[in-house]
Amino acid sequence: MSVSFLATGRRRIFKGAPLTVLTLVAAAFACWVIYANIFVISDPLVLGILFVSSIYTLLFVVIGHSPRAPNRPTYLDWALAALSLAAGIFFFLNAKEISDRISLLQPFTTAQFFFGSALLFLTLEATRRTTGLGLTMVVGLFLIYNQFGYLLPPPFGHGISSFSYLLDILIFTTDGLFGVPIQVVASYVFLFVLFGTLLSKAGGGNFFFNLAASLTGKSPGGPAKVAVISSGLYGTMSGSPTSDVVATGSITIPIMERLGYKKRFAGAVEVAASTGGSAMPPIMGSAAFILAEYTGTPYREIVYAAIIPALLYYLGIFLQVHFRSVRHNLRPYEDDVPPLAETMRQGWPYLIPIGVIVGVLMVGYSPVFTAGAGTLAVIVASFMTSGTRMTPWQIIEGLGETTLRILPVAGACAAAGLVIGGLSMTGLGMKAANVILMVTSGVDVLTLVIAAVVTIILGLGMPTPSAYILAAVLVGPALAKIGYPDFQSHMFLLYFAILSALTPPIAVAALAAAAIAQEDPIIIAVDAVRLAAVGFLLPFVFLWNPAILGLADPASVVLASLGGVCAASAIAVSLEWVCFPGGAGMAWLLRIALVASGIAAVAPVAAVSLLGIASVGTILSIVYMHSRRVAAAGDDKAVAAK
Repeated sequence: MSVSFLATGRRRIFKGAPLTVLTLVAAAFACWVIYANIFVISDPLVLGILFVSSIYTLLFVVIGHSPRAPNRPTYLDWALAALSLAAGIFFFLNAKEISDRISLLQPFTTAQFFFGSALLFLTLEATRRTTGLGLTMVVGLFLIYNQFGYLLPPPFGHGISSFSYLLDILIFTTDGLFGVPIQVVASYVFLFVLFGTLLSKAGGGNFFFNLAASLTGKSPGGPAKVAVISSGLYGTMSGSPTSDVVATGSITIPIMERLGYKKRFAGAVEVAASTGGSAMPPIMGSAAFILAEYTGTPYREIVYAAIIPALLYYLGIFLQVHFRSVRHNLRPYEDDVPPLAETMRQGWPYLIPIGVIVGVLMVGYSPVFTAGAGTLAVIVASFMTSGTRMTPWQIIEGLGETTLRILPVAGACAAAGLVIGGLSMTGLGMKAANVILMVTSGVDVLTLVIAAVVTIILGLGMPTPSAYILAAVLVGPALAKIGYPDFQSHMFLLYFAILSALTPPIAVAALAAAAIAQEDPIIIAVDAVRLAAVGFLLPFVFLWNPAILGLADPASVVLASLGGVCAASAIAVSLEWVCFPGGAGMAWLLRIALVASGIAAVAPVAAVSLLGIASVGTILSIVYMHSRRVAAAGDDKAVAAK
């Protein structure tokens, strides 16, 4: 299925001397980012200016203007790169004058107006090349509204009609292009991506895959279970559904197909599991760092809050995969699976960096210091065994690869900064919230459903950070107005922004899996949504029972966790298991009762939760005993037939 709407520019492949030069330049930039974040206190505006202009300079050389662009940079690419560099030099040399300038009162000089307008245009082109027309058109529409919205009648009209006013807010302050999204990318995100890149470069990805294979490879549906576990583990390094699908799916999907698994199922398992990587602590996707900045919540607390939901998400997928594997008698691995002891003996150093990340976060250090400590731990750990030792050039390659991986994230977050600046300038966010509440009449459940749908729609074809940012500024105020706490509301929006990667009709993660499985991405996405059913229900639980996020006393958190396990099990059994007693009618009644009991199990009232947990346990026991009787009867018939 071709989705030209999502087409991005061609990622050029360099070889020989050009590749070496690009790697060295990108690595030097990565070293500057590390220095600027860890060893000096930079002015946010100066850091943003240098980061964006440098990234754009590389971006226009590395990514072509279209999917059919030549592999060598064109004159246009070099011109845009040169303009990006010139803009950065101008802003850097005049940083003090720009910082001291009184916005909206002092007129622009000719040079300020030219380079400011140039950065606005360069951001749109960078967004188009890295994310496609989807996000670019959204940004364009918001810019048109910012410029001409004064022509609209109330409540959507505003009083701004000057392009200079727009340029002043979006480019010459930290409320627009150089705002929170780019600040986060230039600090937390870059350093954590560096950690993941070096860990993968040292062989961490292979270790996580072998660990998953050692644990589940020989059980029914072994390759599918390996895909679930390895994708979750790999997600701690990448935080990107698409890159997770490509990295782990290129191994797991062909194996599943070779063993007779349906292509749609093989692709769907990988998509559902890889998408959850963006919510898997301790290194969640870049949107989580933006959430930390928006809500003022320490990243350590976000990690704590995300642990239980992430485990429940993967529990739901794992159980569905298991039940479907048993039902269809899906084969385990045919190849030799490494023993767990051997896997741990060879790969135990890879656990040290993860432990350092967790330990430093628990102590209370900043995310920047945590990422730096984790990165240093990767390099040190790689020298503990001869098979994992990194060479100096591998470290340089890891630094350069990190910079290149950041290109699309920076393009998306720069564009999101333009949207945020325009929304705050025109007040559209509060206006959108009022419209949502008017449509729903302030009914909580209906407001939450619309918020979820709007967030998913905003995320269709967009990177997760962009989807979350747009939802936060457009939908977040509506949730605040009906009384939901800020942090829980933003976790709600973050999850649906993540899930938009697997939701039809676009489902960017499914597009990546479809290329590997050679199957229709819509078919893969539909099956992935079913496998990720627990994930679509979890955000509603965040707001109903905060204990699932750890926001309660220990006893309530333990009860909520147990209720969550029961609810995930209930959903998995009701969706995948067919051996219910009493015929079709009774089976559907038991399914409905099972789901209802699962919902009760995560209720915020202890008595209701305990009743739900007991009900789930009772129904599952009935279903299990019935399935055992059916299996025994089948065995007796088989013996009699012989």
